[in-house]
Amino acid sequence: MKRIPLYIAILIFLNSCNQEYKARQTVNISIENFKMDSTSIRAIEIVNDSSIVYAGSNGDLGIITSSGKIIGTKKIITDTIIPHFRSLSYTKKGVYALNVGNPALLYQYKNNAINIVYKEENENVFYDSMKFFDELNGIAMGDPTDDCLSIIITRDGGNTWGKIKCDDLPKIEKGEAAFAASNTNIAIVGENAWIVTGGKKARVFHTDDMGLTWKAYNTPIIQGKNTTGIYSVDFYNEKQGIICGGDYLDKFGNSVNKAITKDGGRTWEVVAENSEPKYVSCVQYVPETGGKEVFAVSTNGVFYSNNYGKEWVKMSDESYYSIRLFDKNTAWLSGNNVIAKMVIN
Repeated sequence: MKRIPLYIAILIFLNSCNQEYKARQTVNISIENFKMDSTSIRAIEIVNDSSIVYAGSNGDLGIITSSGKIIGTKKIITDTIIPHFRSLSYTKKGVYALNVGNPALLYQYKNNAINIVYKEENENVFYDSMKFFDELNGIAMGDPTDDCLSIIITRDGGNTWGKIKCDDLPKIEKGEAAFAASNTNIAIVGENAWIVTGGKKARVFHTDDMGLTWKAYNTPIIQGKNTTGIYSVDFYNEKQGIICGGDYLDKFGNSVNKAITKDGGRTWEVVAENSEPKYVSCVQYVPETGGKEVFAVSTNGVFYSNNYGKEWVKMSDESYYSIRLFDKNTAWLSGNNVIAKMVIN
């Protein structure tokens, strides 16, 4: 057999590595809805290729498969409190669900047992989102109870959590808070985390060391009212990210509600100004698409972009709060009384 010279083999290898992903010009979607009675579901996380874990507004925590079968369901009540879950994380060792409102209760579902691993009592407490960097390090964020965002950290896989002192965080602006719309106020890549806010001020908070140090960056997203700002963030890598939101009370009005970054969140470029989607509760990159393909959802429908979020096509009128993508052909959605499986081709 004739051998390929080494330098030619190297060139072929380098060329294959540098080939840029060509975004799909058009996609078709099919959505299968699974009815979930008496619950609003804003927090879902993918477990594997055929199931997700979910947490709802009536203390409901469980797993649903791609056939619609619900397994391991728990109905959580603590004393007289029925937790309203909007924050959820999944690791190989356990499921973590954090309720909104006072008191904040963070539940660990591990080895078929449920325990409260963090509790915070404050009239202003309201946690919005939670994610893990890896199997040991996790983070949750919420509205300010003092002059900074509420940020809690775990370093032992979720068994214990501690709140970061305001002395170690950027100061919050007057009227700045967050929205518990889809458990996507936090995006994580490696040791980086980005947290987004809204209200009178819409900013991006960034840490590159799992929460030890922080910087805050201004954004051009619509802000100034209690209902305006950034509702969702996602990053494809350490540099490329997208933020979306708008005004919940003016979901079809013109607004600056979508922006992208190429420098890790330091600066932001407005995209698709005053065009659909004019309100977004959740935005997520499509895996394995070079950061070009993006999906966004809200009560206005399901939207798709194949050019980094610069232009969008409406794919469905169906209403959802949140979306997660397993791969470029499979996604899950959640909303009011519904979880759905979406096939993309």
